[in-house]
Amino acid sequence: MRDDRFRATYLIETPLDPSKVAEVMAGEQSCGTFTRVEGETDALRERARATAVQVDLLEEVGSPSLSNAWLARRGVAGPWRRARITIEFPVANVGANLATLASIVAGNLFDLGEVTGLRLESIDLPPAYRRRFPLPAQGLAGTRRLTGVEKGVLVGSIVKPNVGLSAEETADLVARLCEAGLDFIKDDEISADPDHAPLAQRIPAVMAAVRRHQDRTGKRVMVAFNITDETDAMRRHADLVQREGGSCVMASLNWCGFSAIETLRRSTDLALHGHRNGFGAFSRHALLGIGFGAYQVLWRLAGVDHMHVHGLQGKFAQADEEVIESARDCVTPLAGEVDDRVMPAFSSGQWAGTAPATFAAIGHTDLLFMAGGGVMAHPGGPAAGVASIREAWQATVRGEALEDAAGGSPALRQALEAFGGR
Repeated sequence: MRDDRFRATYLIETPLDPSKVAEVMAGEQSCGTFTRVEGETDALRERARATAVQVDLLEEVGSPSLSNAWLARRGVAGPWRRARITIEFPVANVGANLATLASIVAGNLFDLGEVTGLRLESIDLPPAYRRRFPLPAQGLAGTRRLTGVEKGVLVGSIVKPNVGLSAEETADLVARLCEAGLDFIKDDEISADPDHAPLAQRIPAVMAAVRRHQDRTGKRVMVAFNITDETDAMRRHADLVQREGGSCVMASLNWCGFSAIETLRRSTDLALHGHRNGFGAFSRHALLGIGFGAYQVLWRLAGVDHMHVHGLQGKFAQADEEVIESARDCVTPLAGEVDDRVMPAFSSGQWAGTAPATFAAIGHTDLLFMAGGGVMAHPGGPAAGVASIREAWQATVRGEALEDAAGGSPALRQALEAFGGR
């Protein structure tokens, strides 16, 4: 790949010649349209046009994945061919402009008349272009430094009940979770600045509890306050977290948008916990939307430090293979020359029993392992829930089966008995 070009790879479905569709895609997203226009000189096309550099033909299918009025009006029928297409785009067409980058690699492509399916799978950047965007303010190393966890998984949980607790009740719960031995505590994505627990009250109350715990134990627990809102409000809330001695804020990426997250990143060096709620709307159809490989590139360019990947054997629709690949993406440098790795955040149905499958799949402990029910619903209470997860990970890393390790661990044994039949 040339230094002045970046690549995007797509999965498409079409009843037409995939190579010709690839050319349509390249033209549509650069200097062209469906026909040559006035002023579109050969020199301009050479400088600014995207080019299809690879077309790999895949299977044919007997019915289209999506309806298409453009094809129907022309009486075009199947068979429908699938192909993987890689297109190179000139860096100069975009510059360091994340919103425009997203518009170019995705944008109108999803509406093209020539396709009955199109999915953006990956984005590859040359090192010089990657350096034009911000690096994570904290990333893996900074998150470990801020939490004091030098090695091993970071064990986290979520404030539950999700909504309804007052600021004082939330602070009391956070105090209990700190005492339970957690490294990380986060708000739920649906609880940001509610009337019953506004951030102006909740942040000082929670951080007072965190500071008291730190004074007693020396342990600094990271709390990710959900500051999802319009941009100016998020900046105000982040400033309050900073003044109160906090280390992390959380935002719902899809609903805040690239520009808001970029502005927030420039205004604070707090760890930015990127919650991907709504991602399923972009990703669940195999022939439509954006895969996590491309999705995480865009948000890492915005400057997030943590990315949600769901969890193995979890409660959501994603297959374990997708979760594994997503976690690997997070800890893979985007362009190979700088450490821009971010912390993969595992959640959804996680408990001590999912540690072995997680470690077997990814082979490292650079991750945030969050359990709601696995901590809060443990028969021995939250402290036992945290202990069961730590003991499960310790046993897993040393190659010991959980059933064997549970013989010397009441907390782990209780977890296996309570949750093992899920």
